[in-house]
Parts: sequence; structure tokens; C-alpha cells
Amino acid sequence: MDVTTDSGAPWLIAGLGNPGPEYAGNRHNVGFMVADLLAERMGGRFKRHGKAQAQVVEGRVGPPGPGSRRVVLAKPMSYMNLSGGPVTALRDFYKVPADRVVAVHDELDIDFGVLRLKLGGGDNGHNGLKSMTKAMGPDYHRVRCGIGRPPGRMQVADFVLRDFSSVERKELDWFVDRAADAVECLVSEGLERAQSAYNS
Repeated sequence: MDVTTDSGAPWLIAGLGNPGPEYAGNRHNVGFMVADLLAERMGGRFKRHGKAQAQVVEGRVGPPGPGSRRVVLAKPMSYMNLSGGPVTALRDFYKVPADRVVAVHDELDIDFGVLRLKLGGGDNGHNGLKSMTKAMGPDYHRVRCGIGRPPGRMQVADFVLRDFSSVERKELDWFVDRAADAVECLVSEGLERAQSAYNS
């Protein structure tokens, strides 16, 4: 896809997480953290969408002028394992092609602090991706934010629904900032450029 031409359709960036203050600092909510930072950069505030169970901010990312891209930034309010419904409703409402949908999510199989960007693929057991793929097929972009594997015999569900450790929290702002940069690069400059700059 040629990102230098804007077809008029916006990009839909979905930060995945669970709604509610009790989940806010969880590893599973890193997608929400990235979405919040992107909204702050865009100077927007999340508002409930009338047609989807989600909060959205509409704006632009990238350099001012013809290089900027129209985006709809979303946080599904359905809980992680039902993310596909709200994201699909927004995709249909804004008429977004599949290759302009981006899921920002936590990834167990990547070390904490490491990013990987890709288009399509499996869900790797991630319930948010599983729901999105079931609703719209697998051909959307993913910005995968590494959280690492649970220590010892800790269950995956317990691990992802716990807050980042005190050691991780020292790096978390940097990590979220870098992930937001990667999303902006993907939208404004394309996947290959973003992968070469941010796939660590």
C-alpha cells in the first residue's frame, strides 16, 4: 500500500485493554496506555462513540501538511475478550479498509520493552486479537508491545492482569512513548519503514 496517497479513509488505531480503574496499570492494558499518549499528542480527549461500545478521538498524526494522516483512535469499552465487536463497528462506521486498522496490544512472547510491528498473522492466544480476527479476519496491522512471560509457575491470566513490576515501571514511560512513535511512523510512513525503525 502506498501511504503517500490519502484515499480519504482514516486509519483506525485500536489500543486494546480492559475498562475501569482497577485494570488501568495492568500489563494487559499497555494498548490503552499507548492510545492515551497518542490522544494527548493529538490534543484530543476520548469521548464515548454513539454507534460503538468504545471511546474515540478523531484527529491527525504525522508532520503538518500533506504528510499528515487522518486517524480515529479507539479504546474498546467491551473488555479485552470482546474487542472485535466495537472495533468492527468503528471500522464500518468510518469505512476503514482492513489494512488501515491497527491493534496496539501486549505480547507475551516478546521481552518487556521490545516492539514488533506486522501485518496479519495469528492471535498467539491473545483474547483481544482472537476477538478482532473472528470479527474481521486477520489482515490488520499489529503493534506488539512485549511484556515477557510470567515468572515461575504463575498463570498467564494472573500475570497479564497484574500491574507492571516496580523495575518495569521505571522503563514504562519510555516504552509507551516509543510504541506511540511506532504507531505514528506506521500510519504516516508505512509498515516497512516502521519495522526497520522500531522492530528491535
